[in-house]
Amino acid sequence: MTYDFEAMLQTIKDKQWSLADIDWDAPGAETMTDELRAKMRPFMADLVWIEHVGARGFASLATKAPTPVVKEIYEYFHAEEQKHANAELALMKRWGMLDEDGQMPEPNINVKMAIKVLDTYGDNLPLTGLAALIPLLECALDGALVKFLLDEVSDPVCHEVFRHINSDEARHITVDFQVLELIGAGPLHKTLIESASLLHPQVVLGLIVVFVPLINKMRDNIVAMGLSEQKLYNAVKRYSSIGGRGEFTRRLPAYHVLRTQASMVINRSHPYHRFLADPLVKVTSFVPARLLGRPQAWVDEVTHEPIAS
Repeated sequence: MTYDFEAMLQTIKDKQWSLADIDWDAPGAETMTDELRAKMRPFMADLVWIEHVGARGFASLATKAPTPVVKEIYEYFHAEEQKHANAELALMKRWGMLDEDGQMPEPNINVKMAIKVLDTYGDNLPLTGLAALIPLLECALDGALVKFLLDEVSDPVCHEVFRHINSDEARHITVDFQVLELIGAGPLHKTLIESASLLHPQVVLGLIVVFVPLINKMRDNIVAMGLSEQKLYNAVKRYSSIGGRGEFTRRLPAYHVLRTQASMVINRSHPYHRFLADPLVKVTSFVPARLLGRPQAWVDEVTHEPIAS
């Protein structure tokens, strides 16, 4: 198994873009009606914060990358996820969705919990688990959310921004699955030992309590807003289909566990929803946000200003 990570790193460097490349005053903002603005504001806020879940995940992956080149790639991906959040915040400003002071809205409790857990435990999670989780979130959440947004909004600036974002995400997902192949091709005993560490009660509880309700709540929110079940199915199915093509990815227990969860997420009639996901969504809704503290310091770097880097 060979993959040219150095060539991918060079492509990533060549494809860099900035908010300053976008004409934020171009015509099209008027297509955002009051009705659509009210509908899209919480959706956009969630999208901005989900980028931070990805950013924090890549920051943790960079600390345990299998090679120096992959480490540098993850560092670029970390910065790109933050740039995506900046661009989405700039769209919110363009559409009049921000408060007068221009500050981004607080995340919903499930997103806030996900960021808190990744900030607290992300650097200690085994590489196999985190490397399998991030592409699931990118396929399921980013994929479905972005497709829905582009269907709903006709503003050409929005479509230009997401041409850049989608190009970045395509490279993220390519690398995500190539890294899974690289990990899976390693010594089997090492893979099994590392996978066993995922069974630590703290890890299991954190992942279940945080990411099960996060994915379920986002799923139900976007379906309620009009995303077709088929498009959601296609977005989540991508995780299974890409990973399933990998000869060595199939050796990773974490991939199989998350693939099974993904198949349950897209089947609303599965008992998974009734007995686990829905109750957790309800329980976590009562968690006071103040218990989680203010967002982490790196969130202060988010800006809607069209900076050049």
